[in-house]
Amino acid sequence: MSDTDSKAAIRQHLRTARDEHAAALPASVSALVFRQPPAPVREIVPRGASVGLYRALKGEAPAASYARFFLEEGHVIALPRIEDGDGEMSFRRHTDPFSETDLERGPFGVMQPAPDAEKIVPDVLFVPLLGFTERGERIGQGGGFYDRWLADHPRTTAIGLAWDVQRIEALPLEEHDVSLTAIVTPSRIYGPFA
Repeated sequence: MSDTDSKAAIRQHLRTARDEHAAALPASVSALVFRQPPAPVREIVPRGASVGLYRALKGEAPAASYARFFLEEGHVIALPRIEDGDGEMSFRRHTDPFSETDLERGPFGVMQPAPDAEKIVPDVLFVPLLGFTERGERIGQGGGFYDRWLADHPRTTAIGLAWDVQRIEALPLEEHDVSLTAIVTPSRIYGPFA
């Protein structure tokens, strides 16, 4: 089995486990679990830092409450925007995490900032994932958007948000895979890693 086949099988297993777990949780519970970042995670985010987040897809750990929390703390908030033509991902300013009036539907049906929203390079970026190891390794959906973006912005601190069921012992890693600074789950914080 090649690394590509192995990664595809791991992604399918993790996607199923994640989606089943998230579907079994009442919406009120998942919203409470990720209501605000735990104190050790807030310590990783410097005062005045710009914070990148994501608009959670079905099954993903929700990040909307983090967006509201950091905006109220005075941080500039950004969400990813994927351009239809080249599939490049950038981060654009998100000014309304309460009503999301500044978002539009983008590729894959994901809500994203408008093309004229200010481009931001987040100092700290909370990333979605399908799976992770206790060492901070991450596997995503397979599009490589976050790995490419993080490789181009090595000074950005990357923190994963995940359900506990997404932890895996080992991942087949490739040269382009970027590890995270920390990972937050409902029961534990992994890291920060050096």
